[in-house]
Amino acid sequence: MSAKMKRGQTGMVGGPLQANIFPTVDVAANLIKKAKRPLFVVGSKATEQKTKDGDIIDSAIRAMKNKKLTVVATGHLVGEFRKRGVEDANSMPLIVLGKYLSDSEWKGFDGEGQYDTAVFVGYPYYMEWLVESGLKNFTKLRTISLDRTFQPNAQWSLGWMPEPDWIEALDKIVSSLEEEA
Repeated sequence: MSAKMKRGQTGMVGGPLQANIFPTVDVAANLIKKAKRPLFVVGSKATEQKTKDGDIIDSAIRAMKNKKLTVVATGHLVGEFRKRGVEDANSMPLIVLGKYLSDSEWKGFDGEGQYDTAVFVGYPYYMEWLVESGLKNFTKLRTISLDRTFQPNAQWSLGWMPEPDWIEALDKIVSSLEEEA
């Protein structure tokens, strides 16, 4: 992995509050593990992004061994989870999910209460940017972007990194979540 993770475009401004870049992958993994009710949100590009497990869906399935983690797939992806034998992945369109996450009375997919952390991975840049902008401005939810581009509207982002470094970083995070299971 490169010595320092980098922000995205030089002129990219997401407002006065910008995402923090994780100093190390271990910090990212620990932040997710310390969450009381983390939500792992898998996006429509998940089958196109390769990881050490195969693709992002395979990595999410491995992360699901951590029973504290709730997974929601957007778009058509719940079908991919079902094809791979996973029945407990939830499904909801991203924009609708953003609305529910900002609703203080929504009790989550399991009815146990609000999520305190939302982890996003596998989205087109502009879709994640839009939803995280709303969450940043209207909720107290901690948002984390595990995509390989800097997401200024998340509270935490991996930052921009070359694909081989990103694949290694994502594998370390998923392995850490899996170990805690």
